[in-house]
Formats: sequence, C-alpha cells, structure tokens
Amino acid sequence: MARKTASPKAPKEPGRIKQMWQVFQMTRRYDKSSVWWMLLALLGPIVVGVLLAIFATGGNWLTAILFVIAGVFAGILAFLIVLGRKAERAAYLQIKGQPGAVGVVLRSSLKRGWVGSEMPVAVNGKSQDAVYRAVGRPGVALIGEGPKSRTTRMLEDERRKIARVLPNVPVHFVFVGPDADSVELHKLAGRLQRFPRTITKAEVLAVNNRLTSLGQNSMPIPKGVDPFKVRPSRAR
Repeated sequence: MARKTASPKAPKEPGRIKQMWQVFQMTRRYDKSSVWWMLLALLGPIVVGVLLAIFATGGNWLTAILFVIAGVFAGILAFLIVLGRKAERAAYLQIKGQPGAVGVVLRSSLKRGWVGSEMPVAVNGKSQDAVYRAVGRPGVALIGEGPKSRTTRMLEDERRKIARVLPNVPVHFVFVGPDADSVELHKLAGRLQRFPRTITKAEVLAVNNRLTSLGQNSMPIPKGVDPFKVRPSRAR
C-alpha cells in the first residue's frame, strides 16, 4: 500500500504580542512621532500613580500599592488606545492618493448613525476620480475622491439626481484629494460628524434605501441588447 503523503501544515498565526509588535513597527515606520505619544500615554498614568502612592496615602502601604497597580493598568490601556489610533492613521497614509481609499474609510471607520458603501456611485474611467455617498442624520454626504477642480462637477451631477427624488434632504460636499483645503483620510469620519443633524434615524434608513434602489434601477443596459425585442426561448 502506498503511504499517505502528509498534508502540509497550515502556517501558524502570530500570537497577540507578535501582532502588536508588528503593528507598532508599521506605525513607527510611517509616523516617527507616534513613539513619543505612546511612551507618554504609557508612562504618564504610571507616574501619577506613583506620586499618589507617595503623597496621598498617609503611609498606608496597601493603598499605595493599589495606586501603583491602577497607574500601570491605566498606562497600558492608554498605550493601546494611542497605538490603535496611530496605527489607523498610518494605515491610511499607505493608501493615501490611491483609487478606492475613501471606500476603505466608509467601510471600516464610519461613526455610529452613518450608512455608507465602499463602492462609488460615480467614477471617471479616465482619471479614476470617484464620488462616494454616505447617509446620516445630517442628510446625504457626497465625497469626491480626486482634485476638487475635477470632482466638483461630478458631485453636482449626483446632487441633481438626489434632488429629483429627495428634494427636502440636505446634501453636503466633502473633498478628499491633493488640494490644500481637502479633508485627510483619517479625518473623514470626524468631518462627517460636524454637519448639523436634520433628519431622524428612521429617515436615514429610508433615504439610504431609496437612493440604493435608485442606483440599481439606473444601471446601464449592455450595448446591443434591446429588452423589448428579446424573444423568449422555445423549449425543444
């Protein structure tokens, strides 16, 4: 009988500590100042805990130890929070300027109360400029990916389409691109939160569903196919 060939073992996933180290290395590579912020976040609470243990315990060793332990845990928590935010920013720096970068933000970083899609609602095939849409309590946000001089017209076209079916819903413009006044990728989700709220949570879902169905109904028909002249196939 032929021996069974041993199936190759799947590569072992890195442990939690190794993953954190990889994230730290990537973050440090793209943001040199992040190391100092993370050190400050880690050591700051520990120093506060030690000072409280020395001057605010009145010689009670148990209370002093608890202050130090609390400072250590608070420092670790603060370090992880800063690491997460800096790592997210470093990840966005890697995709900055690439087509589809805005879609990545809408897929992973939208704040609560917003609905968006990583798929653009309009794309210029030649320049790769795109328009993305998000719906939230402030209304509809149209996000232009590319130079403002080229995406403004695309945004206006989408605004007119929305106004025809939802004339009372506010539409806001946001530009993500090389212009000086454009919004940076890591600040996009926060920028959407700054618009004033005008519609309810239930209306957010209704508006998003209406716009989604509108986009599906307006999908182009392949050239050379006339749906009114297609003959049903006969059974043989």
